[in-house]
Amino acid sequence: MDAGHEVLRTTGLRKTFQAETVPVRALQDVDLSVDAGEFVAITGPSGCGKSTLLNLIAGLDAPSAGEIVVAGVSLAGKGESELARMRRAHVGLVFQFYNLLEDTPAREQVALAAALAGASRREAQTRARDLLELLALAGKSRQLPGVLSGGERQRLAIARALANRPTLLLADEPTGALDSEAGADVLELFRRLHHGGQTIILVTHDAVVAAAAQRTVRMKDGRLDAGGGAPADPRLAVPGSR
Repeated sequence: MDAGHEVLRTTGLRKTFQAETVPVRALQDVDLSVDAGEFVAITGPSGCGKSTLLNLIAGLDAPSAGEIVVAGVSLAGKGESELARMRRAHVGLVFQFYNLLEDTPAREQVALAAALAGASRREAQTRARDLLELLALAGKSRQLPGVLSGGERQRLAIARALANRPTLLLADEPTGALDSEAGADVLELFRRLHHGGQTIILVTHDAVVAAAAQRTVRMKDGRLDAGGGAPADPRLAVPGSR
């Protein structure tokens, strides 16, 4: 998808959870548009609806109202199998706590993700090798996740998320479980991916992490803040960023 084309649009998005007998409005009338090639950080305090929004965009949960369109595909009315196919075709997911297969070597984890997206066995292995090299994990290809450092585990999770060549990369607090040095390395990797044309939406409560993005969208009480579309403050940029 060419730069400038819309990759994501949410319109009037709402999500209400039932907590005991009282409904909790997690999202209220969220309108968001992200173009191809953008790196957008969604930030705000814990409980403001950031992760709920990301889960809805990924098709991991259904909205109470409103519409989500990912890469031209409306998620309205889609069943679980259709949503899974949409994710395999268009979405890469990176989580705070990695969600890796603990009994599967690094290269095989990435190759499996590529194969599930339709790559042949040979292509999947080649893609896995190339991604591990790109993410400085070539020497760890036969290692299990349990022997990797936190930063290496997150880089492996990112490699797996890129295995289907996603239209949209979604990351939920990807530095939250890392120390400051490993977190800075992961943010620099996201910047490199963005400069290579990857569309990224990153959720974080940390203003310094958000500052690595091209554009920051702030949330409060389930809504987008009125000034939420501003570029990130360059004074908060991570070391080595531009």
